[in-house]
Amino acid sequence: MIHINKQYWADIPILIVEEETHVNKPLPVITYMHGFTSAKEHNLPLAYMLAEKGYRVILPDCLLHGEREGEVSQEERQLKFFEIVQKNVEEIKQIKYFLDEKGLIADGRFGLAGTSMGGMTTAAALTQYPWIKTAAILMGTPKLTSYMEGLISILEEQGLQDFFEKNDITTILDKSKELDLSLQPEVLAGRPLFFWHGEADSVVPFDHAYNFHEAVVPLYKNPENIRFLREVGAGHKVSRFAMIETANWFELQL
Repeated sequence: MIHINKQYWADIPILIVEEETHVNKPLPVITYMHGFTSAKEHNLPLAYMLAEKGYRVILPDCLLHGEREGEVSQEERQLKFFEIVQKNVEEIKQIKYFLDEKGLIADGRFGLAGTSMGGMTTAAALTQYPWIKTAAILMGTPKLTSYMEGLISILEEQGLQDFFEKNDITTILDKSKELDLSLQPEVLAGRPLFFWHGEADSVVPFDHAYNFHEAVVPLYKNPENIRFLREVGAGHKVSRFAMIETANWFELQL
């Protein structure tokens, strides 16, 4: 039976999804980051599939989302998009610390995955943490700086110049480069990496992830360690097919 437990690790509300017989035992762990305007509970179907395969799945609420949403408006949250991604990366380290402290990770087998903003977070975290053993990016982008440039252009078109007078665009883009996987692909160091992206995605450019994948494949001595799964006609929504293939990927690689 799959067991779901809600806890609070520091300021982070999380769901722990695992087989009931495995509670408090060391297991391979997958932390799954949700997308923009989503919340931890929305990824329970995939977490269930992964838990059935023997993984402990950690589902956190990101800053200004889910239980941490508060009274923030959609516009305010959009303006803080990069801040949220940065905070996510910091909190992944915090989550790993709590797991290690409790002895809940088997043999250092820590995986990371995410949807959309969570996929961007996953790519960003790969630039910082070599202890991430396996990763999956679902309709996210490893080209964080390019994505932020596009997002800033959209916000400017919406007449939000006042925001940028208080928050230096140059600083945002400089910081994004530090987390931009496309600018430092060597940090992958052959670590298993899976992409899923719908070809009809109108929110996160399909070409960002696809072109990055094509560029880094030659860096992999073992081609089985990197895979790009494209889904014809799929938009900005993770399909059941994508969830099944993501679960299969982790079963193979973690």
